[in-house]
Amino acid sequence: MKAVGLYKYLPIEAEESFLDLAIETPKASGHDLLVQVQAISINPVDTKLRAPKDIVEETPRVLGWDAVGIVREVGDDVELFQVGDSVYYAGDVTRQGSYAEFQLVDEHLVGIKPANLSIEEVAAMPLTLITAWEALFDRMRVNPDTDAGKSLLIINGSGGVGSIAIQLAVWAGLEVIATALRDATVAWSKQQGATHVINHREALLPQLKALGFGGVDYILCLHNTDAYWDAMQEIILPQGHICSIVELQNPVSMSLIKDKSVTVSYEFMFTRSKYNTPDKVRQHDILTKAAQLFEGGFLKSTLNQTLAPINATTIKEAHRILESGKSIGKLVVKGFE
Repeated sequence: MKAVGLYKYLPIEAEESFLDLAIETPKASGHDLLVQVQAISINPVDTKLRAPKDIVEETPRVLGWDAVGIVREVGDDVELFQVGDSVYYAGDVTRQGSYAEFQLVDEHLVGIKPANLSIEEVAAMPLTLITAWEALFDRMRVNPDTDAGKSLLIINGSGGVGSIAIQLAVWAGLEVIATALRDATVAWSKQQGATHVINHREALLPQLKALGFGGVDYILCLHNTDAYWDAMQEIILPQGHICSIVELQNPVSMSLIKDKSVTVSYEFMFTRSKYNTPDKVRQHDILTKAAQLFEGGFLKSTLNQTLAPINATTIKEAHRILESGKSIGKLVVKGFE
């Protein structure tokens, strides 16, 4: 089968940062599905895992996790799907990825494709959707029945996770304040449903006070936790909850966190698959519920750019765009030639 892979971890401009390869098509067994990949999305985690390091792979590594495709083969223990199903998923960071014509993925991490979306629109969604869903509903434990009307600050609302997190929070009844900088990202955040958009290059609390907020109930940090740590401690209301997807790089003060009895969580959407947790089927459930919300018009795809076909040249360009730091929403690459 065709695949785009690497042996060396190089700057994206390097000739061998990605290579067009022909590798053996895997076989499904156990709870695995063999999916024929139709379209993929490129995420920041892809660029981080490709980043230069002193490692040379003996066999090619295939990156990529977001995918939409058709189930072509099922393992003996598969119960949730059958051959011919159209599916979407974000996969498992410890396994070979979706930059390939065929990919093995555990059925517990997979959902049926929303019927009303194109393959490009669907490919944009799984990783960011699961990340945002887990952050809001599993980590911060937002309950749409009891927490409607509470406030949420999303730091970096126009990125992939921020875009769908805004939509999910609005669906859950929260009042959403997003941060953005450029006119284009401000407009995008408002299109996703943010009630207010403030500038993350300026002090946050004065901007919130100008909007009538003395603080917020929840904060979802999607960019540079170190840079916003002190501001988040100041902004979060007593007994509030902060969740971040970006690890701290330096020691920080926890004094206000303790004083306010604030809960702090991390969200990493590969935790369930990486550690084979007993509840990993939760990701199947999330994708299934999200498909209903897409089909019901409560959610919309955050697709903003599509490239084609899936080959080394196009993947390099996609990584270059993400590493520029100026992408909005999601970038999809579709189709093998």
